[in-house]
Amino acid sequence: MSLSVKQPKPKTCKNPACRASFVPQRLGQNVCNYTCGLVIKDVHQEKARKSLAQVERREIKVRKEKLKSRADHARDTQKAFNEWVRLRDADLPCVSCGRHHDGQYHAGHYRTVAANPEIRFEPLNVHKQCAPCNNHKSGDIVNYRIELVKRIGAEAVEWLEGPHEAKKYTVDELKAITAEYRAKTRELKRAAA
Repeated sequence: MSLSVKQPKPKTCKNPACRASFVPQRLGQNVCNYTCGLVIKDVHQEKARKSLAQVERREIKVRKEKLKSRADHARDTQKAFNEWVRLRDADLPCVSCGRHHDGQYHAGHYRTVAANPEIRFEPLNVHKQCAPCNNHKSGDIVNYRIELVKRIGAEAVEWLEGPHEAKKYTVDELKAITAEYRAKTRELKRAAA
């Protein structure tokens, strides 16, 4: 029985200036000779450097994620939730003063996070509010409530004002809420485009 050695197929040199056809002498040979290899060496080194830098950035991101406290995750969740609220209410005026303006808008809580942390991520409790009403008028709660009754109804407002079971979110719950509201934000942005 005779064993036949399979001959390698011809390749095209990877040097853009050469592009000659050649039969590889070694496994993994991509250039026709050493001079073409020297020409493309810098390109490959740059790609390898970028790839290593990307791997390093990914590792740093993972290490930072492990160092995050529950409070850090709560801040991330609040940021994602607030962004969604502002996009959801983009066409509506300020919930307190009822005006449209070019200034900054916040996601204003009817029942504050400090007073009712268990409903801090409840969509019925948070609406677009202008910065002056939220910061300088402490939410302008009287006018906020009047508009809130018009938007969601008196029964829902009474539920918000009523007692709620205490809630301490775990890190996994916060991550899930963050992911949910980031997805909802992407969906609203897609719909607006």
